[in-house]
Amino acid sequence: MRTRTQDAVRAVLMVAGLALAIGRDAAAAGRTFRAGAHVIDVTPKKLPVIVNGGMRERMAKRIVDPLHARCLVLDDGITQIAFAIVDSCVIPRSIMDRAKELAHKTTGIPTEHMLIAATHAHSCPSVACVLGSGVQKDYAELLPGRIAEGIRLAHKNLAPARIGWAVGKDPTNVFCRRFVMKPGTARTCRFTGKKNDQAQMNPGHQNPNAVKRTGAADTDVPVVSVQSRTGKPLALLANYSTHYAGAPAISADYFGVFCRRMEERLGAGGLTPPFVAMMTNGTSGDTNCIDFVNPRRKFTYITVAEDVSQVAFDACKTIRYFDWVPLAAAEERLTLAIRKPDAAELAEAKAYLAEHKVDKPRNTTEVYAREAVILSEMPPTRELKLQAMRIGGLGIAAIPNEVFTSTGLTIKAKSPLRPTFTIELANGYDGYIPPPEQHKLGGYTTWRARSSCLEVDAEPKITAVVLRLLEKVAQHRRDEAPVPAK
Repeated sequence: MRTRTQDAVRAVLMVAGLALAIGRDAAAAGRTFRAGAHVIDVTPKKLPVIVNGGMRERMAKRIVDPLHARCLVLDDGITQIAFAIVDSCVIPRSIMDRAKELAHKTTGIPTEHMLIAATHAHSCPSVACVLGSGVQKDYAELLPGRIAEGIRLAHKNLAPARIGWAVGKDPTNVFCRRFVMKPGTARTCRFTGKKNDQAQMNPGHQNPNAVKRTGAADTDVPVVSVQSRTGKPLALLANYSTHYAGAPAISADYFGVFCRRMEERLGAGGLTPPFVAMMTNGTSGDTNCIDFVNPRRKFTYITVAEDVSQVAFDACKTIRYFDWVPLAAAEERLTLAIRKPDAAELAEAKAYLAEHKVDKPRNTTEVYAREAVILSEMPPTRELKLQAMRIGGLGIAAIPNEVFTSTGLTIKAKSPLRPTFTIELANGYDGYIPPPEQHKLGGYTTWRARSSCLEVDAEPKITAVVLRLLEKVAQHRRDEAPVPAK
């Protein structure tokens, strides 16, 4: 039986706990949430430039539309986090790390609190060797400083703000592009480490040999909206899990058009400082805009942007804003093995390259023969940088890979934060991460190359770390409640 003394102690503890909670809420309410945004031009100054994203190297001689690094800094009074979303196909970690170091020197923001991601437009200058493409070296040298300057100017623009988020849906422009094929009909390639492929990417419309899709599509369009305390649009961060739509180089593809259309839809043109919209790539490693099951439909990078921006705009109308929310960021490094050719495969690849006198690959077989040799000369392991961020009750995962939709859906379902979304090709570039069951099916995204070189069990290991990081940021300062906008 409890004594009067125990009851008294219990009552004192309850009052103390309540007072502590009230104190925390009061402290949160007394802080000022701030945000700053800036968009900086990263269009190449000299042409032509190498463009990557294809099997073979391409050159671009004109600017279709400008490229940008779109930057956002958030500050809850204790923690600052930064985003930089860059119009690029893929960006290696060395460039992103350099940009973060430069930005840290001018802003004081910890580098592990910065998320830099490529949009994955296949119509931008190459800053990473991928398949048959080399690097545009002068542009690669320029990019870190421009990204860092964008973050610096976003930090300079910090001002009192409010923030909110919502999730729309666009099923019109995202479909699984991998299919299980009838036996013996899937496309194969020598020197890829795969034989008897059962899956094929982009099989063509209503191909009778395509049995079924290998996965689902994520139709969500998460939107994070930032406004001034008076309701003026400051910035918008969105996410969609489809591949690039396809645009002539040099272009920012649908990602750039989306940003321009959001400015128009929100009536945010001509503001000081200028409104900044950002579209990030979700988990699109096995998806694109093409519905291969049904008859061919017409779409362009412009129509995709129109559709997705309308969904994002409608989602914005449902947002509940907060004058203050807690922020958190966490980062962890994971070392994974590299898949390499065995001695027989390597000898065969070298003999093939010598026989065909390959300098720059001219076809898929030459690409993968050269990739086998390159992988054989690489270190046996690679370190990945994984990250999670929290904005109030919202979670963001950052993965430096092309991520399958099933992985993204698993992270959403198991995350302690609601909603949660994943930004891929963030904080580095480490190729595709097919889940183990997808590796068994073969197909392009599993073919061994620098674009898909991590161990077969990489995906579950990455997912486990990301979920641990989301749990960590969810627990950090979890007793500090968001303050609804007045």
